[in-house]
Amino acid sequence: MFSSDGREPCLLRFIRRFRSLYPNCRSAFAVLAVASSITSAGWKTTSAQTANDRNESERSDKLTGGHIVHAEFDPNEYDVRVTLNVPSFRLTLWQNGKEVKSYFVGVGMKDYPIYVGDRDATEIIWNPSWIPPPSDWVSERKGVRPGEVIKASDPRNPLGKVKIPLGDRYLIHQAAKVTDIGNLVSHGCVRMLRSDLYNFAEKIIATRQTGVSSRRIETAKRNSRMLVVRLDEPVPVDINYDTLVVEDRVLHIYPDVYDRGTNTASQLRAELESSGIDVSRVDEKTMKQMLSKATRRTQFIVEVSSIEEGHALEDGRVLPIIGARKGRKRKAVGRKQTSLRSV
Repeated sequence: MFSSDGREPCLLRFIRRFRSLYPNCRSAFAVLAVASSITSAGWKTTSAQTANDRNESERSDKLTGGHIVHAEFDPNEYDVRVTLNVPSFRLTLWQNGKEVKSYFVGVGMKDYPIYVGDRDATEIIWNPSWIPPPSDWVSERKGVRPGEVIKASDPRNPLGKVKIPLGDRYLIHQAAKVTDIGNLVSHGCVRMLRSDLYNFAEKIIATRQTGVSSRRIETAKRNSRMLVVRLDEPVPVDINYDTLVVEDRVLHIYPDVYDRGTNTASQLRAELESSGIDVSRVDEKTMKQMLSKATRRTQFIVEVSSIEEGHALEDGRVLPIIGARKGRKRKAVGRKQTSLRSV
Protein backbone atom coordinates (compact mmCIF):
# COMPACT_ATOMS: atom_id res chain seq x y z
CA MET A 1 0.00 0.00 0.00
CA PHE A 2 2.90 2.36 0.63
CA SER A 3 6.10 3.08 -1.29
CA SER A 4 9.55 2.24 0.04
CA ASP A 5 9.97 5.75 1.45
CA GLY A 6 6.75 5.46 3.44
CA ARG A 7 4.78 7.86 1.24
CA GLU A 8 1.14 7.20 0.55
CA PRO A 9 0.32 6.69 -3.16
CA CYS A 10 -1.25 9.65 -4.95
CA LEU A 11 -4.51 7.75 -5.50
CA LEU A 12 -4.98 7.13 -1.78
CA ARG A 13 -4.10 10.73 -0.97
CA PHE A 14 -6.66 11.86 -3.56
CA ILE A 15 -9.35 9.61 -2.05
CA ARG A 16 -8.55 10.94 1.43
CA ARG A 17 -8.76 14.57 0.24
CA PHE A 18 -11.92 13.89 -1.76
CA ARG A 19 -13.67 12.34 1.22
CA SER A 20 -12.94 15.41 3.33
CA LEU A 21 -14.78 17.55 0.77
CA TYR A 22 -17.52 15.05 -0.11
CA PRO A 23 -18.18 13.13 3.11
CA ASN A 24 -21.21 11.30 1.72
CA CYS A 25 -18.91 9.29 -0.56
CA ARG A 26 -18.01 6.54 1.90
CA SER A 27 -16.25 3.99 -0.31
CA ALA A 28 -13.25 4.29 -2.60
CA PHE A 29 -15.46 3.10 -5.47
CA ALA A 30 -17.95 5.88 -4.83
CA VAL A 31 -15.15 8.41 -4.76
CA LEU A 32 -13.75 7.18 -8.05
CA ALA A 33 -17.20 7.10 -9.62
CA VAL A 34 -17.76 10.75 -8.78
CA ALA A 35 -14.22 11.66 -9.80
CA SER A 36 -14.74 10.04 -13.20
CA SER A 37 -17.49 12.55 -13.92
CA ILE A 38 -15.07 15.48 -13.66
CA THR A 39 -14.26 17.11 -16.99
CA SER A 40 -10.84 16.45 -18.46
CA ALA A 41 -9.73 20.00 -17.65
CA GLY A 42 -10.99 19.64 -14.10
CA TRP A 43 -9.31 16.24 -13.75
CA LYS A 44 -5.97 17.70 -14.82
CA THR A 45 -6.32 20.42 -12.21
CA THR A 46 -7.21 17.90 -9.51
CA SER A 47 -4.30 15.66 -10.47
CA ALA A 48 -1.89 18.59 -10.28
CA GLN A 49 -3.21 19.54 -6.84
CA THR A 50 -2.87 15.97 -5.63
CA ALA A 51 0.71 15.73 -6.87
CA ASN A 52 1.57 18.92 -4.99
CA ASP A 53 -0.67 18.42 -1.98
CA ARG A 54 2.24 18.55 0.44
CA ASN A 55 2.48 22.25 -0.44
CA GLU A 56 -1.27 22.89 -0.58
CA SER A 57 -3.09 23.96 2.55
CA GLU A 58 -6.37 22.24 3.37
CA ARG A 59 -7.80 25.73 3.66
CA SER A 60 -7.02 26.62 0.05
CA ASP A 61 -9.94 27.76 -2.11
CA LYS A 62 -8.78 25.23 -4.70
CA LEU A 63 -9.77 22.46 -2.30
CA THR A 64 -12.70 24.03 -0.46
CA GLY A 65 -14.33 25.94 -3.30
CA GLY A 66 -13.75 29.18 -1.41
CA HIS A 67 -15.84 28.36 1.63
CA ILE A 68 -14.98 26.47 4.82
CA VAL A 69 -17.98 25.15 6.71
CA HIS A 70 -17.77 25.31 10.51
CA ALA A 71 -19.66 22.94 12.78
CA GLU A 72 -20.03 21.94 16.41
CA PHE A 73 -18.18 18.80 17.44
CA ASP A 74 -20.30 15.63 17.30
CA PRO A 75 -18.95 12.70 19.39
CA ASN A 76 -21.12 10.31 17.36
CA GLU A 77 -19.50 11.18 14.03
CA TYR A 78 -16.46 8.95 13.37
CA ASP A 79 -15.25 10.81 10.24
CA VAL A 80 -12.48 12.97 11.75
CA ARG A 81 -9.13 14.05 10.36
CA VAL A 82 -6.41 16.49 11.31
CA THR A 83 -4.43 18.97 9.23
CA LEU A 84 -1.44 21.15 10.06
CA ASN A 85 -0.02 23.90 7.89
CA VAL A 86 3.49 24.46 9.23
CA PRO A 87 4.04 28.14 8.23
CA SER A 88 0.75 29.22 9.82
CA PHE A 89 1.37 27.11 12.97
CA ARG A 90 -2.26 26.06 12.77
CA LEU A 91 -3.57 22.57 13.51
CA THR A 92 -7.21 21.92 12.61
CA LEU A 93 -9.62 19.15 13.54
CA TRP A 94 -12.13 18.39 10.77
CA GLN A 95 -15.26 16.32 11.13
CA ASN A 96 -17.29 15.20 8.15
CA GLY A 97 -15.37 17.72 6.05
CA LYS A 98 -16.22 20.62 8.38
CA GLU A 99 -13.93 22.55 10.70
CA VAL A 100 -14.79 21.94 14.34
CA LYS A 101 -11.70 23.32 16.10
CA SER A 102 -8.34 24.96 15.33
CA TYR A 103 -5.32 25.24 17.61
CA PHE A 104 -2.05 27.14 17.36
CA VAL A 105 1.05 25.02 17.85
CA GLY A 106 4.85 25.04 17.90
CA VAL A 107 6.80 22.95 15.39
CA GLY A 108 10.29 21.65 14.65
CA MET A 109 13.34 23.85 14.37
CA LYS A 110 15.01 24.43 10.98
CA ASP A 111 17.66 21.83 11.75
CA TYR A 112 14.96 19.38 12.95
CA PRO A 113 11.90 20.16 10.81
CA ILE A 114 8.56 18.49 11.24
CA TYR A 115 7.79 15.82 8.65
CA VAL A 116 5.64 17.16 5.81
CA GLY A 117 3.21 14.62 4.40
CA ASP A 118 0.58 12.16 5.56
CA ARG A 119 0.65 10.49 8.95
CA ASP A 120 -1.78 8.57 11.16
CA ALA A 121 -2.56 8.78 14.87
CA THR A 122 -3.29 5.31 16.26
CA GLU A 123 -3.06 5.90 20.01
CA ILE A 124 -3.02 8.61 22.66
CA ILE A 125 -0.82 8.18 25.72
CA TRP A 126 -1.35 9.94 29.03
CA ASN A 127 1.67 10.40 31.31
CA PRO A 128 4.08 9.05 28.69
CA SER A 129 7.60 7.90 29.36
CA TRP A 130 10.38 9.39 27.23
CA ILE A 131 13.11 7.32 25.65
CA PRO A 132 15.81 9.70 24.36
CA PRO A 133 16.73 8.79 20.76
CA PRO A 134 20.35 8.23 19.64
CA SER A 135 20.58 11.74 18.21
CA ASP A 136 23.31 14.36 18.45
CA TRP A 137 21.11 16.80 20.38
CA VAL A 138 20.48 14.17 23.07
CA SER A 139 24.20 13.49 23.54
CA GLU A 140 24.70 17.21 24.19
CA ARG A 141 22.26 17.22 27.11
CA LYS A 142 23.55 16.59 30.61
CA GLY A 143 22.01 13.85 32.72
CA VAL A 144 20.27 12.09 29.80
CA ARG A 145 21.37 8.92 28.00
CA PRO A 146 19.97 7.63 24.70
CA GLY A 147 17.76 4.60 25.24
CA GLU A 148 17.00 5.07 28.94
CA VAL A 149 13.36 5.10 30.02
CA ILE A 150 12.48 8.40 31.68
CA LYS A 151 9.11 8.21 33.42
CA ALA A 152 6.42 10.88 33.41
CA SER A 153 7.19 11.86 37.02
CA ASP A 154 10.84 12.58 36.18
CA PRO A 155 11.56 16.32 35.66
CA ARG A 156 13.86 15.37 32.77
CA ASN A 157 10.85 14.14 30.78
CA PRO A 158 9.87 16.87 28.27
CA LEU A 159 6.69 15.31 26.89
CA GLY A 160 4.23 16.57 29.47
CA LYS A 161 0.90 14.91 30.23
CA VAL A 162 0.00 13.64 26.75
CA LYS A 163 1.70 12.43 23.61
CA ILE A 164 0.16 11.36 20.31
CA PRO A 165 2.63 9.32 18.23
CA LEU A 166 2.62 9.94 14.48
CA GLY A 167 5.24 7.31 13.60
CA ASP A 168 9.03 7.47 13.15
CA ARG A 169 9.49 9.31 16.48
CA TYR A 170 7.28 12.22 15.38
CA LEU A 171 4.85 13.26 18.11
CA ILE A 172 2.22 15.72 19.14
CA HIS A 173 2.86 16.51 22.79
CA GLN A 174 2.60 19.18 25.47
CA ALA A 175 4.45 22.46 25.05
CA ALA A 176 7.11 23.40 27.56
CA LYS A 177 5.86 26.96 27.82
CA VAL A 178 3.42 29.36 26.20
CA THR A 179 6.11 30.93 24.03
CA ASP A 180 6.60 27.60 22.25
CA ILE A 181 3.38 28.31 20.37
CA GLY A 182 4.00 29.96 17.02
CA ASN A 183 7.71 29.16 17.13
CA LEU A 184 10.28 26.69 15.82
CA VAL A 185 11.14 25.02 19.08
CA SER A 186 11.19 21.23 18.88
CA HIS A 187 13.22 18.41 17.39
CA GLY A 188 10.62 17.54 14.78
CA CYS A 189 7.55 17.35 17.03
CA VAL A 190 4.33 19.35 17.29
CA ARG A 191 3.75 21.10 20.61
CA MET A 192 0.41 22.20 22.01
CA LEU A 193 -0.62 23.97 25.19
CA ARG A 194 -1.86 21.49 27.75
CA SER A 195 -5.43 22.78 27.78
CA ASP A 196 -5.57 22.59 23.97
CA LEU A 197 -3.98 19.15 23.97
CA TYR A 198 -6.55 17.86 26.46
CA ASN A 199 -9.37 19.26 24.36
CA PHE A 200 -7.92 17.85 21.13
CA ALA A 201 -7.20 14.38 22.56
CA GLU A 202 -10.60 14.02 24.21
CA LYS A 203 -12.41 14.98 21.01
CA ILE A 204 -10.55 12.30 19.08
CA ILE A 205 -11.17 9.69 21.77
CA ALA A 206 -14.89 10.52 21.79
CA THR A 207 -15.18 9.45 18.14
CA ARG A 208 -13.43 6.12 18.59
CA GLN A 209 -14.08 2.82 20.36
CA THR A 210 -11.26 2.64 22.88
CA GLY A 211 -12.55 0.67 25.84
CA VAL A 212 -11.24 3.44 28.12
CA SER A 213 -13.74 5.39 30.19
CA SER A 214 -13.70 9.14 30.69
CA ARG A 215 -13.26 8.46 34.40
CA ARG A 216 -9.93 6.71 33.77
CA ILE A 217 -8.77 9.65 31.66
CA GLU A 218 -9.72 12.11 34.40
CA THR A 219 -7.74 9.98 36.85
CA ALA A 220 -4.72 10.01 34.50
CA LYS A 221 -4.82 13.80 34.51
CA ARG A 222 -4.38 13.79 38.29
CA ASN A 223 -1.65 11.17 38.62
CA SER A 224 1.53 10.18 36.77
CA ARG A 225 0.66 6.58 35.84
CA MET A 226 0.80 5.84 32.14
CA LEU A 227 -2.49 5.26 30.33
CA VAL A 228 -2.42 4.08 26.73
CA VAL A 229 -5.61 4.70 24.75
CA ARG A 230 -5.54 2.77 21.47
CA LEU A 231 -7.84 3.97 18.71
CA ASP A 232 -9.88 1.33 16.92
CA GLU A 233 -9.48 3.31 13.67
CA PRO A 234 -6.51 5.58 12.82
CA VAL A 235 -7.03 9.32 12.57
CA PRO A 236 -5.39 10.77 9.42
CA VAL A 237 -2.96 13.64 10.06
CA ASP A 238 -2.09 15.68 6.98
CA ILE A 239 0.93 17.98 7.44
CA ASN A 240 1.43 20.64 4.77
CA TYR A 241 3.87 23.45 4.01
CA ASP A 242 1.97 26.25 2.31
CA THR A 243 3.10 29.85 2.65
CA LEU A 244 0.75 31.25 -0.01
CA VAL A 245 -2.88 30.46 0.79
CA VAL A 246 -6.00 31.86 -0.86
CA GLU A 247 -8.69 31.17 1.73
CA ASP A 248 -12.27 32.43 1.39
CA ARG A 249 -11.13 34.84 -1.33
CA VAL A 250 -8.42 36.31 0.89
CA LEU A 251 -4.70 35.88 0.20
CA HIS A 252 -2.59 34.96 3.23
CA ILE A 253 1.17 35.23 2.85
CA TYR A 254 2.94 33.37 5.65
CA PRO A 255 6.70 33.42 6.32
CA ASP A 256 8.86 30.74 4.70
CA VAL A 257 9.95 29.47 8.12
CA TYR A 258 12.12 26.64 6.76
CA ASP A 259 13.67 28.76 3.97
CA ARG A 260 12.36 26.48 1.24
CA GLY A 261 12.20 29.24 -1.35
CA THR A 262 8.42 29.30 -1.54
CA ASN A 263 7.98 33.07 -1.17
CA THR A 264 9.11 34.38 -4.53
CA ALA A 265 7.34 36.70 -6.97
CA SER A 266 7.02 33.91 -9.52
CA GLN A 267 5.58 31.51 -6.95
CA LEU A 268 3.08 34.09 -5.77
CA ARG A 269 1.98 34.90 -9.30
CA ALA A 270 1.57 31.20 -10.09
CA GLU A 271 -0.47 30.64 -6.92
CA LEU A 272 -2.80 33.53 -7.70
CA GLU A 273 -3.25 32.54 -11.34
CA SER A 274 -3.92 28.91 -10.44
CA SER A 275 -6.64 30.19 -8.09
CA GLY A 276 -8.30 32.02 -10.99
CA ILE A 277 -7.22 35.49 -9.86
CA ASP A 278 -6.51 38.24 -12.41
CA VAL A 279 -3.01 39.57 -11.67
CA SER A 280 -2.64 41.76 -14.75
CA ARG A 281 -2.51 44.89 -12.57
CA VAL A 282 0.19 43.52 -10.24
CA ASP A 283 3.82 43.89 -11.37
CA GLU A 284 6.82 41.98 -10.02
CA LYS A 285 7.89 44.85 -7.77
CA THR A 286 4.50 44.86 -6.07
CA MET A 287 4.64 41.08 -5.68
CA LYS A 288 7.99 41.36 -3.92
CA GLN A 289 6.70 44.13 -1.66
CA MET A 290 3.71 42.01 -0.68
CA LEU A 291 5.99 39.09 0.16
CA SER A 292 8.35 41.28 2.20
CA LYS A 293 5.53 42.17 4.59
CA ALA A 294 5.37 38.61 5.91
CA THR A 295 7.99 38.38 8.65
CA ARG A 296 8.91 35.66 11.14
CA ARG A 297 5.84 36.34 13.28
CA THR A 298 3.51 38.18 10.92
CA GLN A 299 1.39 37.40 7.89
CA PHE A 300 0.23 39.70 5.11
CA ILE A 301 -3.42 39.38 4.12
CA VAL A 302 -5.39 41.07 1.36
CA GLU A 303 -8.70 40.41 -0.33
CA VAL A 304 -8.63 38.99 -3.84
CA SER A 305 -10.78 41.89 -5.09
CA SER A 306 -8.08 44.37 -4.01
CA ILE A 307 -5.42 42.39 -5.88
CA GLU A 308 -7.48 42.41 -9.06
CA GLU A 309 -8.13 46.13 -8.73
CA GLY A 310 -4.43 46.87 -8.29
CA HIS A 311 -4.74 47.98 -4.64
CA ALA A 312 -3.03 45.06 -2.91
CA LEU A 313 -0.46 47.10 -0.99
CA GLU A 314 -2.88 49.86 -0.06
CA ASP A 315 -5.64 47.55 1.14
CA GLY A 316 -3.55 44.74 2.59
CA ARG A 317 -2.82 44.32 6.30
CA VAL A 318 0.01 42.94 8.38
CA LEU A 319 -1.28 40.78 11.23
CA PRO A 320 0.39 38.55 13.82
CA ILE A 321 0.27 34.86 12.96
CA ILE A 322 -0.56 34.03 16.56
CA GLY A 323 -3.11 36.26 18.25
CA ALA A 324 -2.44 37.56 21.76
CA ARG A 325 -3.85 35.51 24.61
CA LYS A 326 -5.34 36.84 27.80
CA GLY A 327 -2.52 37.87 30.08
CA ARG A 328 -3.81 36.16 33.21
CA LYS A 329 -4.33 32.81 31.51
CA ARG A 330 -0.99 33.05 29.77
CA LYS A 331 0.89 33.60 33.01
CA ALA A 332 -0.93 30.79 34.76
CA VAL A 333 -0.22 28.27 32.02
CA GLY A 334 3.37 29.41 31.83
CA ARG A 335 3.92 28.73 35.52
CA LYS A 336 2.51 25.22 35.26
CA GLN A 337 4.73 24.22 32.36
CA THR A 338 8.11 25.72 33.13
CA SER A 339 9.57 22.37 34.23
CA LEU A 340 9.29 20.82 30.75
CA ARG A 341 12.35 20.85 28.54
CA SER A 342 12.86 20.88 24.80
CA VAL A 343 12.13 17.92 22.55
